[in-house]
Amino acid sequence: MRTIVLTRTAPLAAMGRYLRRAEVLGFEAAVTIDHLLTTPPAYACTWLEPIALLSALAGVTERIRLGTMVLVLPLRNPVYFAKEWATLDVLSGGRSILGVGVGWADDEFALMGVPRNERGRRMEEALELLRALWAGNDVSFEGRHFRVHNLTIDPKPVQTPHPPIWIGGGSQPFEKIYGQTVPDVTPVLRRVARYADAWVPHSSATPDNVRQDWAVIERAAPGFGRKASDIRVVYSNFVHVLEKGARPETAAPRFATFSGMDLEYWQEHYLLGEAGRIVDRINARIAAVDGRVDWVVLNPVDWDPEQLERLAAEVLPRIEG
Repeated sequence: MRTIVLTRTAPLAAMGRYLRRAEVLGFEAAVTIDHLLTTPPAYACTWLEPIALLSALAGVTERIRLGTMVLVLPLRNPVYFAKEWATLDVLSGGRSILGVGVGWADDEFALMGVPRNERGRRMEEALELLRALWAGNDVSFEGRHFRVHNLTIDPKPVQTPHPPIWIGGGSQPFEKIYGQTVPDVTPVLRRVARYADAWVPHSSATPDNVRQDWAVIERAAPGFGRKASDIRVVYSNFVHVLEKGARPETAAPRFATFSGMDLEYWQEHYLLGEAGRIVDRINARIAAVDGRVDWVVLNPVDWDPEQLERLAAEVLPRIEG
């Protein structure tokens, strides 16, 4: 399956034209990133609030699925969020995809009064509660952080038992992007094995990172009564397709509008180059999980319709698997 990501702000009418063209070209979904604050150096920008944005886009599109990749779930109250997302799913006619992650930006956690070291546990409790509230009535839940008694959310999402839940995370060069170290990503991967309908490795993960992380998920899934084969795999990355013979430096102004990383980093970890090079890198990541990629998510760095056309004509038809 094929999808694109929304980044920089544009007028709603322009977004609608862009996504309706994407529908014609065969793109199946559009997903947006979630950040409350600017988060340099990883990003030089922030994004529109995702639920408001996706609700607006539901009214100017017809078929394309709409989602997040990823929304920082531990910053939300799960009951209030269950109502918000169910409303989005209803308004979009059952087209929503909920991509979530634990987040990483210290300032965002401090602002919201959520201890950063509780984010993993809060994420797991929120997922348990969301799934219960969307699937049934008179829900009771007793967790460390969230407790409800005989609670019903109505209306329910159109999609049953719930909208698809994608979980992002895994290995990547954390110190380069966030100035942070993560000694062990096993808890993240076990969370994927337990809850995810689809796993979204980090854009900057190498094929070896993805291969090793997937092996952890495969081993962990049976312990949660699941088969790894039931978990979809997503390849996601930022992308800019160069014209034949164009130098990478020509794309620097576009990348600089949203990314604080340098050109060397963009070339190493993002999809920057002519179509053939981009296709080769995507196929290498797909091969890392034995061709088990179900979605390819490509994030143009601006709203240039020419990039949309190039992706559809020069890149997507050559992706393997």
